[in-house]
Amino acid sequence: MTDILKIEHLKKYYIKKKIFSSESSVVKAIDDITFSIKKGEVFVLAGESGSGKSTIIKLILKSIQADEGKIIFENQEIDNQKKNLNKIRMNCQMIQQDPYDSINPRMQIKDIILEPLEIHNVGNKEERNKRVLEVLHEVKLEPVEEIIKKYPHMLSGGQRQRVVLARALALKPKIILADEPVSMLDVSIRAEMLELMKQLQKKYNITFIYITHDLATAKYFGQRIAILYLGKIVETGPIEQVLNNPKHPYTQALIDAISEPDPDNINKVKKIRIKESLVEGDIEGCRFKSRCPYAIEQCKTEPNLEKVGNEHFCACYVKLN
Repeated sequence: MTDILKIEHLKKYYIKKKIFSSESSVVKAIDDITFSIKKGEVFVLAGESGSGKSTIIKLILKSIQADEGKIIFENQEIDNQKKNLNKIRMNCQMIQQDPYDSINPRMQIKDIILEPLEIHNVGNKEERNKRVLEVLHEVKLEPVEEIIKKYPHMLSGGQRQRVVLARALALKPKIILADEPVSMLDVSIRAEMLELMKQLQKKYNITFIYITHDLATAKYFGQRIAILYLGKIVETGPIEQVLNNPKHPYTQALIDAISEPDPDNINKVKKIRIKESLVEGDIEGCRFKSRCPYAIEQCKTEPNLEKVGNEHFCACYVKLN
């Protein structure tokens, strides 16, 4: 498979100013990140809140501008020229986390799905209306003739998220950026939504970038994974290798945080016990060192991603066995 998207040395910094003070500090939201995604692959970006997952998505879509680095789509660097912006935004569609805020409550479902087709001037009126019905069938919102006349408040949370998915599919994108698409849904319908996305991904060979903090859903849906911590990739590789044989203490901590359905295992000792928060401003060297139970003197210098298995890389001096 060929690479459809490449991210090279991407950086995004913010200036953080203190209230009632002239002091300021630099927040490295994304700090020199490089990865590539193959056509038709499901690539997972995982990490806790504040790790930089959503910032990467915004940088790819050019809704915010990177300080440094390249975004290469189908072997072409995406700059700020209008034709390049239209190319990336037409071929990369997004599923947002919140199905209640991501669609306009004043628009009918038909108009919500029509909107991207009209913005990008796809087809004539008859072709656009036909496409709306097609994608609603694809996401299993039936009966379609009734759904298109409804407003968002008339639908459940799961149905709204299917509308968001239908809107993303309308332009027949090559990449879908799914930002925690099931985290706000009822547990009972999360599996249904993930299975639907999986079926559509295979049917149309769509490349997915799946953002999550939940490694249970990541393992079900993903193929490769990158674990992010404070703007850095600390471990990456095939999802089975990374989650079954984690090398970085932070990856193991995320695995330990997965809910345990077996009551007999609830009181078992977790493999990694980390501190709840990092020491403020302590981001020199390994950013995880102030929370890591295995930190050594060498951790004061930043580790590089090194190969630890078949396409499996980890940025850690200790590396778990």
